[in-house]
Amino acid sequence: MGVPVPVGVVALDPVLEAGTRSTLLACPELTVCEPGNARVAVLTVDRLGPAELDMVRTTRAHLTRPAVVLVAGALASGDALHALAAGARGLLLRREADASRLAHAVLAAAQDDCTVPTDLLEQVLDRPEGAERGWAGGSLSDRERSVLRMVADGHETAEIAQQLAYSPRTVTTVVHDITQRYRLRNRAHAVAYALRAGLL
Repeated sequence: MGVPVPVGVVALDPVLEAGTRSTLLACPELTVCEPGNARVAVLTVDRLGPAELDMVRTTRAHLTRPAVVLVAGALASGDALHALAAGARGLLLRREADASRLAHAVLAAAQDDCTVPTDLLEQVLDRPEGAERGWAGGSLSDRERSVLRMVADGHETAEIAQQLAYSPRTVTTVVHDITQRYRLRNRAHAVAYALRAGLL
């Protein structure tokens, strides 16, 4: 096992903060520290509103620019997109955020990967019926669709590369090309829009 990833906890509610810290302390791959020294920050909220989205933005804007994993008690329709647009690297519902899943999301964020459960995205996004196969007249190639499908399923870059017989660099390039072409913020944002457009 390598050096534990420093992770900080941010919450408006001290009870939520204490619960999140307790869960993270059960993960040997992580070390809990002050948010200002963290590589990844876990934001735990009851619901997602303007104050919580500001917390995501403020945390991301810190000098150390930690990746943000958002753990929410509930997410209304459209909240996932707002969280991703604000800079969240991972999303979890609090009822599903046990030590294993939370550690997976934090470790993925530390590696510049995203974790957004497909069922969560499909639940909170209105996937239009009969959506055109493309964004703004564009489209995804079979390779791009295959990579995004695996990202949506929570696979990390190395796993995607191995399963699709690509190099990790190719997988990273494919995702980068998609995010640049459609002006998306990150991998999770790309998956969210692909689901919304009916491409996955």
